[in-house]
Amino acid sequence: MQLTVLRGRDDECQAIRRLLDGLADGGSALVVHGEPGSGRSALVAYAHRLAAGHTVLAGTGLTEEAALPYAGLQRLLDPVLDRVAALPGTPARVLRRALTGGGCPPERRLALNLAVLRLLAAVARDRPLLCTMDDVDRGDRSTAETLAFVARRLGTLPVAVLLTASTTPPGGLPGHRLRPLDEPDSVALLADRLPEAPVPAVAAALAAAAGGNPQALVDLAGVLTAEQCRGEEPPPAAPPADGALARAYRRRLDDLPAETRRVLLLAALADDDEPDTLVRAARAAGTAVAALAPAEEAGLVLLEAHRITFPQPVVRTVVAALAPLAERRAAHLLLAGVLDGPADRLRRATHRSAEAAGPDPELAAELEQAAVVGDGNWTRASVALQRAADLTADPARAAERRLTAARYAWHGGAAARTRLLLAGLRAVPVPASVAARAALLRGEVALRCGPVSAALPELLAAADGLAGTDRALALAALARAGEAVSFSGEQYRYTDIARRAAQLSRPGDPPDTELIGHYLAGVAATLRGDHEQAGPALRRAVVLGGQLTGPALTPAALTWAAAAGLLVAVEGAAHRLADRAVDLARARGELSALPRALELRATAEYWLGRHEAATESSREGLRVARATGQADSAGVHLGMLAVLAAVRADRATCLRRLRETGESPAPHSRPRALAQWALAVLDLTDGRHEAAAARLAALARPGTGRGQILVQVMATPYLVEAAAHLPHRPAATAALAVFDRWASSTASPSRRALSARCHALLARRGSAEAQERFRAALRLHPLDAGTFERARTALLYGRELRRARRPRDAREHLHDAWEAFTLLGATVWAEQATVELRAAGESVGAVDPAAVRLLTGQQLRIAQLVAEGATNREVAARMFLSTRTVDHHLRNIFHRLGIRSRTELARALA
Repeated sequence: MQLTVLRGRDDECQAIRRLLDGLADGGSALVVHGEPGSGRSALVAYAHRLAAGHTVLAGTGLTEEAALPYAGLQRLLDPVLDRVAALPGTPARVLRRALTGGGCPPERRLALNLAVLRLLAAVARDRPLLCTMDDVDRGDRSTAETLAFVARRLGTLPVAVLLTASTTPPGGLPGHRLRPLDEPDSVALLADRLPEAPVPAVAAALAAAAGGNPQALVDLAGVLTAEQCRGEEPPPAAPPADGALARAYRRRLDDLPAETRRVLLLAALADDDEPDTLVRAARAAGTAVAALAPAEEAGLVLLEAHRITFPQPVVRTVVAALAPLAERRAAHLLLAGVLDGPADRLRRATHRSAEAAGPDPELAAELEQAAVVGDGNWTRASVALQRAADLTADPARAAERRLTAARYAWHGGAAARTRLLLAGLRAVPVPASVAARAALLRGEVALRCGPVSAALPELLAAADGLAGTDRALALAALARAGEAVSFSGEQYRYTDIARRAAQLSRPGDPPDTELIGHYLAGVAATLRGDHEQAGPALRRAVVLGGQLTGPALTPAALTWAAAAGLLVAVEGAAHRLADRAVDLARARGELSALPRALELRATAEYWLGRHEAATESSREGLRVARATGQADSAGVHLGMLAVLAAVRADRATCLRRLRETGESPAPHSRPRALAQWALAVLDLTDGRHEAAAARLAALARPGTGRGQILVQVMATPYLVEAAAHLPHRPAATAALAVFDRWASSTASPSRRALSARCHALLARRGSAEAQERFRAALRLHPLDAGTFERARTALLYGRELRRARRPRDAREHLHDAWEAFTLLGATVWAEQATVELRAAGESVGAVDPAAVRLLTGQQLRIAQLVAEGATNREVAARMFLSTRTVDHHLRNIFHRLGIRSRTELARALA
């Protein structure tokens, strides 16, 4: 049987299936509760469709019959009232009396409830019974109490009871609270209801307007025009006043006193939850906030000591939408009148303009001035500027204000709103300067939110359009274009971007403009391997970033300077610049700038060896990126979190982060490259060297400018380590050559240490060159930073010495590695150091006592690998031994443990 998909209600549907599937073992009950429109009735209908082969008794609580005791019970049981005659005399009489309007005295209620239970048991003898009561709390209380009594006593009866309510379920009954739908489920529901899926910005706006309420989404879909669906006209800002959800709330509102409805409207129109404004507005209206008590009892509003909130966001919009225009206008003017402080200028102007009709130049100018001064709320300022544009008669001036509204919305992290405002600018003729700046913003949104393929054309068009009027902004557009090609793995395009930037740069440019020029020139030179030219340009960008002040000091400028610092391996300066960008974005409330700044801070922390700090930075970046709709930025942070987990050999966390990325990253994108890097590290940890090398070699194609070159450079030490186990290493050798040219151009000892380690790994095993390279790497590793990489080098050097039959020399370095990994909490790496120490003749850490007594360290390691399922050839490859040596050790292991098979060995070590 095919059932209608209920978006976002998988858990509840599963609970209903369990409710019905378990009837063979006895009865059970479930109460589903949530706000109007949350899908309670849809779940009851789902249960009815699922209950094929069951007897179904269904009822609905009616407000009109709430004063009639047992009215709901009478309608529920009406199809089986003929079965009452089969009950014993007293229960039958009590039940008939209650269902025919005779009521039930308190002392007979137990008998009545038991009679209902007996009746349901009789009905269920033929086949399992499903009994549902929708909106049980809206009907008479007696019915609700009886059904709750019955639901708690089903025992072994094949009876399922499903109740729905808007309030908390009765005690003793399992309940499911219906949560608001998230944005993906909201968008999916809209797609189910519309003949053609709305553009992403419209879908996101409708999801926000609905507040996750399924019925609100259905109502909005019902009034959406084709032009609105395509983003050519603004979509509805609230569910329609004549929709099903509004009708449901209208019934609640109609039950409230007039004074309560008046104060509730003031609360709904106030754009904050501070009680002081509402207190003054209510007093000006001749009433008080206490009048909201009936609304609180009805679950519409929540009164707390220092705030007044609407538990369900959609209630606020519905209350405002249902109010008559005159009452709404009066309420806005009342609120504007009490907002008389200097800090209230923007909110006051917004309320004054809310119900204005037709162009009003004076009010539009006041809105614009108040928004520019602002109060720290970018979204409020954006709404004000959009309203100012609506009140502006001059099309060019209106376009300017609408573009500023879009930019403010972007600062506030409202990506969907930004896209809608920008879409409105496409639909009308606008001045060339406005079109160019709109393209710049449109490109930045596409870069962060996707699709990144749409970002580059917009950003290049913006640079061309701004070149003659605003060189600084044109250079900013080119810097974003450079980010776009880097993100998508098309670095070969960077040369053209740098050429355009060079044509726009002038001697004597202001520091922020000069910074962008040097940054773009330096990145382009780095990507083509010209580090002699790249170094001075990038270092100059770092210096300029540290000197920015006043209006030139922006999160964007600081992030470009931080990126420059990473490319010349001055990670300390890069970290300071990125950290300053994070602090500045937070202080200004520029949420859209935070994910990129946090990405660069996390990268700097990775190079500094502060893996825990990098993880925290990426976690915050992921949270902000998701909250602001920046899917591409979220993908980068997920990839970085996966890499950091893999480096620490935390397989579970790494794979969980990779699952979160889904299948969305494009083949050559940065998130995809980071994911492949993470998987390669896991492969390397598990001894799958060929797979690890193949993944990392495929990240980029040196010499072509295609792929994630910078990610491959970061991952080169892992590529070389994997390739060291393989007979052919051309990809690793080529990647190391790129890494060497970069590392030698920097003043970074840690980069040179990694280069020396890589060369040691590729040198002939046991050779003087290998050992000298390892010693050089250990000398170069800074003692005050990069503890993890130093420990990795010590582990690899100790392993090399052990295999060169120098166990005494090996133990010193292996001890250093084991201690560092232990202090860092890198358990898996510490275990590897432990294994090497045992193989070098020393035992460290807790192992099975019997095995330690009977086997040497090397024998124990071989036994563990065999017990895990490795063949002798695989053990030989993992431990750099010959197959004959492994055979010899395995025979001795079997003899010492008194066993004859690999199965017995696995059991002995389990």
